[in-house]
Amino acid sequence: MKRRGGRGGQSMTVMAAGVDADHRVDLAAKVKKMKNRVKFERRLVKYEALPDYLQDNEFIRDYYRCEWPLKDLVLSVFSLHNETLNIWTHLGGAMIFVALTVMSLTEKASLENLLVASNFLRWEATSVKHNNSAAAFRESYPRKFPESSILYNVINNNGANSVMIPTWPWFIFLGGATCCLVVSSVSHLFACHSRRCSLLFWRLDHSGISLMITTSFIAPTYYIFSCHPVWRLFYFTSITVLATLAAITLLSPALSSGRFRSFKATIFVTLGLFGIVPAVHTALLYGHHRQVAVALGCEIAMGVLYAVGAGFYVARIPERLRPGGFDLVGSSHQIFHVFVVAAALAHCVATLVVMDWRRGLPLCSL
Repeated sequence: MKRRGGRGGQSMTVMAAGVDADHRVDLAAKVKKMKNRVKFERRLVKYEALPDYLQDNEFIRDYYRCEWPLKDLVLSVFSLHNETLNIWTHLGGAMIFVALTVMSLTEKASLENLLVASNFLRWEATSVKHNNSAAAFRESYPRKFPESSILYNVINNNGANSVMIPTWPWFIFLGGATCCLVVSSVSHLFACHSRRCSLLFWRLDHSGISLMITTSFIAPTYYIFSCHPVWRLFYFTSITVLATLAAITLLSPALSSGRFRSFKATIFVTLGLFGIVPAVHTALLYGHHRQVAVALGCEIAMGVLYAVGAGFYVARIPERLRPGGFDLVGSSHQIFHVFVVAAALAHCVATLVVMDWRRGLPLCSL
């Protein structure tokens, strides 16, 4: 009996231990679940809960990500917080410029046009030799090779007066705009990870803006002043020096604070206003050309868009008028981003018009 009682007692002890272990496991799972739930619920914090280096705009009151792990920050691209539209407005703009780059590369080198042109030139060689007539060359082309629209346009665009121009300045602008917009999106995505990341990414963001302004000058200046190499070199050198000085100034850690918002905007606006000098010069040289006048109008529109966007950014309107009312949608920084993309597209149109105008002019030093 004692022996059985002993075995029964041991069994009860084992069962109790098992139940206790199961209870501890279940309790641990519940605690972990509660911690994860609390962590999830507190992922987006209010302005007052932010460390000082993330307190940039006191009128944006809520929905902040604060020192998240990098993996969570990457995934936050697809979640809603107060930086979502800041990320996507410039990421969407970057996609537009990537598409423009691909389209430009495709049009620049079309295998079909090259093959058709090659066959056409061989076919016409004898005819031109015997007839000694450029008119026969131009007239026979559309009948024989209507597929090659590019070569057709070249042949019919006043023949000898049409010139092939380098396209690298155009691609430099597209590359600069794309880099600026991508860096801006990445900065808004990762700057809240840590103090060190915040300092790094906002400095990169400022450098990206300087790069975009510089590359925006290159293409129109190159094409407009292609027959004035001295002036072209002067403007290239001037904007490069000014942009470099602006970038160095803005890379100072002391200027990373939101308190210097107005100062930083003033530097960028001043850098952009330098474009008035070559614009006036262009108007004096070629203002009577319709396409140049159209391009200058687009550049004026670009300047207005940049200035209005910067005005929203500095004034922090509309969130200043209703703090907390524009935390997710409609804040000044989001509006600023939209104006930046619109201004870049206006400049894009101006550059394309200038390139088309340049192709129609007699050949000169390029």
